[in-house]
Amino acid sequence: MNKQQLAARIWASANEMRSKIEASEYKDYILGFIFYKFLSDREEQFLLKNGFDRESMETVREDDPETLSYVQNNLGYFISYDNLYSTWLAKGSDFDVSDVRDALSAFSRLIKPSHKNVFDKIFDTLETGLSKLGDTSGAQTKAISALLQLIRDIPMDGKQGYDVLGYIYEYLISNFAANAGKKAGEFYTPHEVSVLISQIVAQNLAGRGEVTVYDPTSGSGSLLITIGEAIARQQGYRGSIKYYAQELKENTYNLTRMNLVMRGIAPDNIVCRCGDTLEDDWPWFEEGHPESYEPLFVDAVVSNPPYSQRWDPEGKDSDRRFDGYGVAPKSKADYAFLLHDLYHLKPDGVMCIVLPHGVLFRGGEEEKIRTALVENENIDAIIGLPANIFFGTGIPTIVMVLKKRRPSDGVLIIDASKNFVKDGKNNRLRACDIRRIVDAYQSRRSVERFCRVVPKQEIRDNGYNLNIPRYVDSSEVPETWDIYATMFGGIPVAEVDALGHYWDALPGLRDELFESAGGATVRLKPEDIGETVRSSPAVRGYLDSYDVRFSDFGQWLYDELVDESSLVNLPTEEDRLAREIFDRLGGEKLVDPYDAYQVLDDSWQGIGADLEVIQTEGLDAVKRVDPNMVTKKKSGKEVEVQDGWRGHVLPFDLVQRELLADELRALDSVSDRMTAIDGELSEIVEGLTEDDKAALGEALNDAGDAFVASKLRKAVSELRSDGDEDELANQVENARSLLEEQKAAKKEQKSLSARLEASTKSTIEGLSDQQARELLDAKWNRPVEDGIAALSRAEIDGLVDRVRDLSKKYEMTFAEVDEQIRKEESHLSQMLGQLRGNEYDMAGIHELIDLLGGEAR
Repeated sequence: MNKQQLAARIWASANEMRSKIEASEYKDYILGFIFYKFLSDREEQFLLKNGFDRESMETVREDDPETLSYVQNNLGYFISYDNLYSTWLAKGSDFDVSDVRDALSAFSRLIKPSHKNVFDKIFDTLETGLSKLGDTSGAQTKAISALLQLIRDIPMDGKQGYDVLGYIYEYLISNFAANAGKKAGEFYTPHEVSVLISQIVAQNLAGRGEVTVYDPTSGSGSLLITIGEAIARQQGYRGSIKYYAQELKENTYNLTRMNLVMRGIAPDNIVCRCGDTLEDDWPWFEEGHPESYEPLFVDAVVSNPPYSQRWDPEGKDSDRRFDGYGVAPKSKADYAFLLHDLYHLKPDGVMCIVLPHGVLFRGGEEEKIRTALVENENIDAIIGLPANIFFGTGIPTIVMVLKKRRPSDGVLIIDASKNFVKDGKNNRLRACDIRRIVDAYQSRRSVERFCRVVPKQEIRDNGYNLNIPRYVDSSEVPETWDIYATMFGGIPVAEVDALGHYWDALPGLRDELFESAGGATVRLKPEDIGETVRSSPAVRGYLDSYDVRFSDFGQWLYDELVDESSLVNLPTEEDRLAREIFDRLGGEKLVDPYDAYQVLDDSWQGIGADLEVIQTEGLDAVKRVDPNMVTKKKSGKEVEVQDGWRGHVLPFDLVQRELLADELRALDSVSDRMTAIDGELSEIVEGLTEDDKAALGEALNDAGDAFVASKLRKAVSELRSDGDEDELANQVENARSLLEEQKAAKKEQKSLSARLEASTKSTIEGLSDQQARELLDAKWNRPVEDGIAALSRAEIDGLVDRVRDLSKKYEMTFAEVDEQIRKEESHLSQMLGQLRGNEYDMAGIHELIDLLGGEAR
């Protein structure tokens, strides 16, 4: 299975196994064991590549100083043979929780002194929490054994060539955050927000050699890692990036270090600290020597600090971090974190910080700080994010981009609060939303209802209030009604003008649809709007022109992705494809290029996962099938059993559609006949009474067909009819015939399905290289081609809907509506006049008739 499938399976099992343990706590156990497995497997691989074999591995022990020193000097830590993850698995039922306690204790003892910063006490959270996995030693052993089995399939070796481990780790952290409620904010920034920040930072640091990145509220380290990956993609080498991280909570601080190490970052490039960022300033040169304190300045600072947290500002007036700006109020530390980040920034560096909206407009000390930031021209951009985008809080947030030195061209304000998709209980930025924001940041162009650069003087005139709606209005345009058109009929010219981008792109279509109705209105000419629009020469010409833009796009995708799949540069390929799409859509007036980009991104995760497999295992991976393993209950226990086969890369249904169409049609034909039989049975028994149902069932039972009787009773359970005995006899015969045919069809369906699965398996295993490539083209590229092609048709459909809505909106004048109301009132009055009752009833009825303005008869 690919990394997405493996991650999903591990999460599903882990979430079930954690039982009553809080998600925010259970993550520490499973992620801790994954990290231990990583270190253990890494040591095994190192030794096996350097002269050891499986037998000599058993001699790797603490009392062998030569091997101990050799491993420590190369890896920074040492794990003896008895404490290896693989040894734990090999023990089987002899494994005990005490093995874990002994191993973790030994690990702490045997860290190389120069690597203490990275590894010291890294398993403390796991070690102290083992008791929560069960009330007894036996229960703890059982829980740990299940965890060890769960993560055993996660590949840790470098041969993979792609970050399966990192992906799974990030996937688990994200899912634990989604289930951790308010505590999620302590350790996780949503990946999409991290990607947005990383792209802004990478743009600003383009062309630099050595890069230093710092996160003073690092959580699990995911934000820091995403930044590093973006910079590495740009530079082509991640060894030139040094990571600084500080985190207050020890268990979360341990997650940061684990995450960084497992992403292949060299320990020499990791500098972490557990401490209070606001109370104890860091980083500095010569760690551990505060008497020689000298602050460290970095290329980029990124942070998602706790929102509006209380802190102690006493004595901070003399703190150099806040000098010249002021001290944040004790009830809200937002600006304290911001100024800390800004202080540790190099003059040509960039910082991004996630903050609540309140920092833009709150008064008091915060207003003074905000004023200084504006006047010092530190604020580069403010990006308003959608509400409910973070786990555990629904408040709207912003990303503020700041610099110490920048051109004085005002503040770029982006309102991206309307750009998202619903994802369960939360909102989520899509890839197209992120790219739209990043492109707006890079170009610093004004886009109506989305962004603009605000001059400093305008901010001054607004009293340094930076609330986004003051500068960018992204609110929904309210529905309006034209009074003249409402009274006299016709469609307002102004509302037709509002569709101007359609008329610009489709010259002549407006005149085909509308003619003057006098005054400031027009009337619709055709009866069939859809037919007129779609048959218009302007529309046909537009669609043909759009198709020409992408006429060779399929071949280009084939050459780019399929033909030389082993050479595709995965980290940069999606961006390369996106640039091609944007270039082809240059000058396009209707289709939004960001919609086309989203079509690509929707497919990219699957394409990328397949490319990773092919680049690791070769093209023959496409010709492999794997057992389809499912979980079933046997003897009260859930066990994994095989249920048929599945393609290692190619889905069975794709191969069947492309290469086994005749066999698939035969199976579909039988399935269709079974559906038709169900319909015919329903017609036979429609309207039966309860007596007829019973008689029909008894007749079928008398015929010796209890199965048919049972099926028929179920089919007619809610129906009634008036039938005679002869009709009932016919129904019995027809029902028996149909249900016997259905039984035969079921048998044939099962046989055809089994044959089709076997045929699909043998077809995949017998594919030629060219057939394999053609199927990859169908799987990867065709959905992208079809999706982009559909966008132009969707725009035309949208125009048809808009014109129809306009026509219906002004279909009736106010006078016609009024006349219709009068008629209905008169009709209702006549109906009321026919009612009879006591004197009080009649008095009420006559009063209602008077109010309606009608006359009783």
